[in-house]
Amino acid sequence: MKFESFKNARVVRSSWLDKGGRRLDCNPYMSGALEARDALDNLKVRKDPLHTLTGGYAGGIYNGPIFRRHWVDNPRFGVPFLGSSDMLQSDLSSLPLLKRNYAQSSKIAHLEVKQGMTLITCSGTIGRMTFVHPEMTGMWSSQHIMKVVPDENKIFPGYLYAYLSSKYGVPIVVAGTYGAIIQHIEPEHIACLPVPRFGNDFESRIHLLVDEAAGLLSGYQQNIKHATDELFASVGLQDITADEWHSWGTDVGFMIPSADQASFRASNFNPRFARMVKSIEQVPHKKLMDICLPGTLHRGNRFKRVDADPEHAYQMVGQKELFRLKPEGRWIAKTSIESDAILAPGSIVSAARGTLGENELYCRCEFVWGPWTKLAFTEDVLRIISDDSIMPRGCLFAFMRSETAFRMLRSISSGSKLQEPHHSFRGNLPVPYPDVAIQQEIHERVVSAYDARHRAVALMDEATRLVEVAIGGEG
Repeated sequence: MKFESFKNARVVRSSWLDKGGRRLDCNPYMSGALEARDALDNLKVRKDPLHTLTGGYAGGIYNGPIFRRHWVDNPRFGVPFLGSSDMLQSDLSSLPLLKRNYAQSSKIAHLEVKQGMTLITCSGTIGRMTFVHPEMTGMWSSQHIMKVVPDENKIFPGYLYAYLSSKYGVPIVVAGTYGAIIQHIEPEHIACLPVPRFGNDFESRIHLLVDEAAGLLSGYQQNIKHATDELFASVGLQDITADEWHSWGTDVGFMIPSADQASFRASNFNPRFARMVKSIEQVPHKKLMDICLPGTLHRGNRFKRVDADPEHAYQMVGQKELFRLKPEGRWIAKTSIESDAILAPGSIVSAARGTLGENELYCRCEFVWGPWTKLAFTEDVLRIISDDSIMPRGCLFAFMRSETAFRMLRSISSGSKLQEPHHSFRGNLPVPYPDVAIQQEIHERVVSAYDARHRAVALMDEATRLVEVAIGGEG
């Protein structure tokens, strides 16, 4: 068999073995780290070790101890908690809450997230990164997230993030990975990572791009929350919280006059669900099926996954990638994609299969806008598409992203292990229906928020690209 037939093979230079500490596992050689280091070695600029550019707790590069999670439901007594998957999400308004006085204890107080940090996943899937924007300040993170805290007297935070997240930074970070089943990196593995210095003019330019993106993401988070609050307030209601939902009691020992023949599952008629439905039905409202376009409110069709190069493919988004700021799905050949996989602007997509764990994303919703209209969505995603002549799509999304809609969708679940919203109940869910002028205002707020979000992603990409061009010279 010829060497070329091995797709995951690479020629390793003998000199690389010395640089890799004579390790004989694949990570140091297959990650691209040695090629990245060669490119940096050939770069005629000063390179500073990462640990000389950071400051604060433990020198500014640290993760955390293993600790128990003490959860609460009431925001007054808790702080939002980021796991390694959560930090990649775009909307951080539904994070679990870690008990506040425990979070602020001496054991884990240093795990508070602050603006300007670079967060790096350091357990499981290694090397994913996030730049901390203002709305993330005051959250806490797990021990599976490493923090890099820049010393702003020595380096611009935005530039450091753009370099670390580049195709030259990530491979060097990942190269230190160790472990068999669950992989890890530790602060000492990246402490000496070389950081090229291009002078204040260039580095400040990169920082300003990243900083502007951070501000846009913060505004996005504020605006979508404001849109939901405005929708409920316009009809005299208020969105519930997880704490309120749980305070209404358990779903046992209740009676109903008769059971719908479509379901004999008790949880589909639980008193908390009935209470929410009744409160919306007492104000101006419409049924979801009367708002949506005919033929929607269903999952997609199945299609074959035929991998192809990006120029001949759509990037596929499933439930795993649906809520990420920047999807990382496979590229699937256009010829194998079903027509309903590509969605129109303003479509609402919901994770339609999952389990009922309190912090699972099953039944959470996302809004398709801008570059997301060029993605392909899998069959596991529920399509909710408003008729604009009845309700603007951004306005419907402001409701569907709410805690109220989330709890209602979960209440109509059917299935055994994997749940999905029961097809007979979806269309009958009531939706608040404010005045037309208010609907349009809410829609425009949501659209503005998503324009800002996608602009932020473009700015982050541009900052990273400029750093890569400065290092590698490619245009």
